[in-house]
Amino acid sequence: MESPHLTLVVPCYNGEDRLPAALAQLSAFLAFQPYSSELLLVDDCSAEPAAKVLREYAASRPGVTLIRNEKNLGKGKSVGRGLLAGRGKYRVFTDADLAYPPEEVNKILRDLEAGADVAIACRVLQDSRYLMSPTFFHYLYTRHVMSRVFNLMARTVLLRDVLDSQAGLKGFTAAATEIVFPRVTIPRFGFDVEALFIAQKHRLTVKQTAVYFRYDEEPTTVHFAQSAFTMALELLQVRMNDWRGRYD
Repeated sequence: MESPHLTLVVPCYNGEDRLPAALAQLSAFLAFQPYSSELLLVDDCSAEPAAKVLREYAASRPGVTLIRNEKNLGKGKSVGRGLLAGRGKYRVFTDADLAYPPEEVNKILRDLEAGADVAIACRVLQDSRYLMSPTFFHYLYTRHVMSRVFNLMARTVLLRDVLDSQAGLKGFTAAATEIVFPRVTIPRFGFDVEALFIAQKHRLTVKQTAVYFRYDEEPTTVHFAQSAFTMALELLQVRMNDWRGRYD
């Protein structure tokens, strides 16, 4: 079977209320594009009824494949599993809550088609735009400050010139996928930094792209602090892995 032009990977965990509408939007978007594609859903051991929603959707739609983790492995493992299972020349992952509207996928795809090995959404570029409720302004400020602190740490310890490592919309060529994701070790949210570090270590080109992004919910400051602490430890883990030759 001829390989599709694009593999779109969506890691999923619960969220049965939003899944039907999100999946319908993604399928409609892909059906409208001039290129061939496949939609690959990775269920990170969701509970019912979300697992049932994913099973039934994949079974009833051509071009949709479902992979299920038999235990919860984390977003990083789910994304890696989906990208490596994909058949597309270009492979992009996005979040199931569609914080990035489906049309933003084409911005990442265009950068890959233009020659980038890796293309990532960058929410801090001047041309990026946000849609959010005014009640989230305090959240946006808190998130922005903590995100900038973490990014400064990441750039100091690991990454060169990457302004936004944590956006949930990224793309890789098939060749870059095969270089990066077999080497990723972090199973949860720190995998983004690790993947980009591996890409830079192997001299892959990384293009940062301005995007349209939507805020729909407001995590607590405590959650932010816990996440920041965990991710700081994961930065050190990546550095230690590199010293041990894990990414060679």
